[in-house]
Amino acid sequence: MTPELSSASARILLLPGWLGSGAGHWQQRWHSLYGDELVEQADWLTPRRGDWIARLEDVVLAQPGPVALVGHSLGCHLAAAWAVSSRQAQRVVCALLVAPPDLAGPDLPPALLPWQRPLPEQALPFAATVVASANDPYCSTDAAQRLASRYGANCIQLGALGHINADSGLGDWPQGRTLLQAALQRSRHNVVPPPV
Repeated sequence: MTPELSSASARILLLPGWLGSGAGHWQQRWHSLYGDELVEQADWLTPRRGDWIARLEDVVLAQPGPVALVGHSLGCHLAAAWAVSSRQAQRVVCALLVAPPDLAGPDLPPALLPWQRPLPEQALPFAATVVASANDPYCSTDAAQRLASRYGANCIQLGALGHINADSGLGDWPQGRTLLQAALQRSRHNVVPPPV
């Protein structure tokens, strides 16, 4: 069993992808098990980039201290797009970016086309880890590695876990919780004080 993160840790913000995270998704399970905050969007079907960024900004501003971002799928790209436009990015101690889709891929759904441009080209202003699956239908391992390099992030290649979602049968996904714990431990010196 994975130990629960310390209450002194940064607040964990879960960023679901397109269409949200259903009942069997590890993000929903983490929300229920650990009390991590699930960042809800007003429109899961049509993910307007500006609206999603504004919502994340509101949630971060509402936190009393530092935060850690845990994105899945499009939620990974939300974290990156928000980071390049927000002054609050300095409050992020780390990010775990799980199964980011390849926005340059040939089968990108039309609803996600606005997320292609502009893609952040600089390194993220906080420590990040990209977690990729060997058989993700939305992103090859090479594309995941390129994205990690662009963001200045570590890239962890897992086995064949599909899109690392509810269909992957991960349950509470303790391996992911361990990866998050390791990321938080590596970045503990980067914790910033709460705003005054």
